[in-house]
Amino acid sequence: MASIKLILRVQQADATGSCPLYIRLIKDRKSKLITTGVKLKPKDWDGTNQRVKKSMKNSARLNAYLDQKVADASAMIADSERRTKSITAKKLKEAIKGKDSVNFMVYAKAKLKKLEKTYTVNTYDNYYSQLLKFEKFVDDRDFCFHDIDIVLLQDYMNYMANTLKNNKTTQKLAMIVLSIIFKQAQAENLIDDNHYPFSKLKLEVEPSKRKFLTIEQFEKLRKHKIYGVGKAELYRDLFVFAVSAGGLRFSDVVTLRWKDYDKEQNIINKQITKTKRMHRLKIGEIATKIIQKYKLENPDPEELLFPAIKQANFHQLSDREKDTIITSANRLCAAHLKNIGEQIELPFNLSFHLSRHTFATMALNKGMRIEHVSKLMDHAKISTTQIYAKIIDEELDKAVDEFVI
Repeated sequence: MASIKLILRVQQADATGSCPLYIRLIKDRKSKLITTGVKLKPKDWDGTNQRVKKSMKNSARLNAYLDQKVADASAMIADSERRTKSITAKKLKEAIKGKDSVNFMVYAKAKLKKLEKTYTVNTYDNYYSQLLKFEKFVDDRDFCFHDIDIVLLQDYMNYMANTLKNNKTTQKLAMIVLSIIFKQAQAENLIDDNHYPFSKLKLEVEPSKRKFLTIEQFEKLRKHKIYGVGKAELYRDLFVFAVSAGGLRFSDVVTLRWKDYDKEQNIINKQITKTKRMHRLKIGEIATKIIQKYKLENPDPEELLFPAIKQANFHQLSDREKDTIITSANRLCAAHLKNIGEQIELPFNLSFHLSRHTFATMALNKGMRIEHVSKLMDHAKISTTQIYAKIIDEELDKAVDEFVI
């Protein structure tokens, strides 16, 4: 015989301290949760008597609503158990909700695995970790698509914000990953096209405060004397190279091969790691000098331009093996750049990605057209590049405020 009880999920409290109220269904020691759509503060809920306390406004109306929800669920359970003696908790939940169900996590993991080759290793790993985070929150192996509604998604966002301390950008990424899975299932006609709770969500991102080096700071970095053995000078040079080479990302700089570089025209032709697009750009004089600094005698076209990665067979490795090596080099680079940034007294931590921001702001400051900057940075949308134009405008406004009377 199945049993039902109202449960206040205090671990899912939102910013106001309100918690979602669920119907907990237990059958053969297996439990399922069904949302009631009601949220209460713990002080307003009497779990022993299964009632909203009278001290809460509209308690009588809420109790009547909850009584009806419980009665409907009980009637549905009794009817289902009469018809099928061996019915499971999962099937009872489906009967109460009145919907056919597809297991969300089983489908999501299998689908993401099939799409793995269409993503970079980092993107795939990020998406998969978001699925695991959602799975831990739900804590139900039989969780289905139709269990996901606007109330549960809002509860999940509150959980990410208040328990996991995820910022708004991370919360948005989590919702994007779940929505991708929904769209895939709908494309395969596995779930109803009308069931798409994400359209009701309001998603935000954290305001972007992109740091970059001024021309003076860049020159100070470029001319900074580095002593001792190790790769500090190499990683400083690679940062400078990226600023002079269209803001190339770290993964693209360290995987450049001699065959990617046309020394006659000072042009690089390379498939970008992140986007998989072929990218052509002309590099500046500073970048050219750095290439010459690290050039070996009669280099093999397949050899890497820079000695940040030592594996001779690097380009024969799998994408995941390459990513592991690049990530390791990036960590070492980050440590060296942080130390160098402190030595030249930068007011922020120096990281390789700032080379990209520095290129964009320098190019725009020098009058390069925004569409040209966008092309050099391999942005899919010019709106992405416009973020840097906004930074320039803010810097100009600040200069006016300080110097114009």
